[in-house]
Amino acid sequence: EAKHLKDKKYYSLVVQETSANIYIYGDIVSWEWLESDVSSYTLAKEIEGLPDDIETINVYINSYGGEVAEALAICNSLARHKAKVITYCDGFACSAAADIFMIGDERIMSTASLLMIHNAWMLAAGDHNDLHKSADDLKTINDATVTLYMERVNITEEELRAMMDEETWIGATDALEMGFATSISTWTEKQAANQSMRVRIAEMILERQAEQKENQSQNSAGLHAGSFHERPGSKEAACQFN
Repeated sequence: EAKHLKDKKYYSLVVQETSANIYIYGDIVSWEWLESDVSSYTLAKEIEGLPDDIETINVYINSYGGEVAEALAICNSLARHKAKVITYCDGFACSAAADIFMIGDERIMSTASLLMIHNAWMLAAGDHNDLHKSADDLKTINDATVTLYMERVNITEEELRAMMDEETWIGATDALEMGFATSISTWTEKQAANQSMRVRIAEMILERQAEQKENQSQNSAGLHAGSFHERPGSKEAACQFN
């Protein structure tokens, strides 16, 4: 039986049997101003409260990103859970949302989805010392993201940092080639799966019809095998089976 958390409109978490489905379709923030926003605190609490028998957590993402600290906290919450984590890029997984996508043990993109990676940025104010410190802080924050990505990708750190410097959009094919994604889901595969299911259902119906026809045939044969004898002086017939 599925448990729908309908009152949590900024994201959706559905538990069904041994799987949990999480939909992150908004900004990743520390304070949830909009219904579509999601914070690490809220999501971490929901992950912590999942039943013990959950074996798979599916995370569906369509987000422009948000705060790096929140995204990294969500990543670590998912990584700590014993369940297998499968992330799906349903549309865009940009910036901090790409971090969450990368935490998946399996990372699935569709042919019509995109990742976007770039360097962390912030607004800063103060004197030259403050601005220098902000720049150094950003480099440290970038290093955390690079460490996360390098655990998954098969490109060099130099290549990864160059892509982040350039604010790079990554399509499914390139993502698979570079290790950002582990597989690509296509509409053709879905159609093939649906066709296979329709064929199997048709086979089951035919098998059932053949079984019913055979049972009817056996019953009919049993009735015809009986001999009828009329009792003397009576119009009633007695049925005797050989």
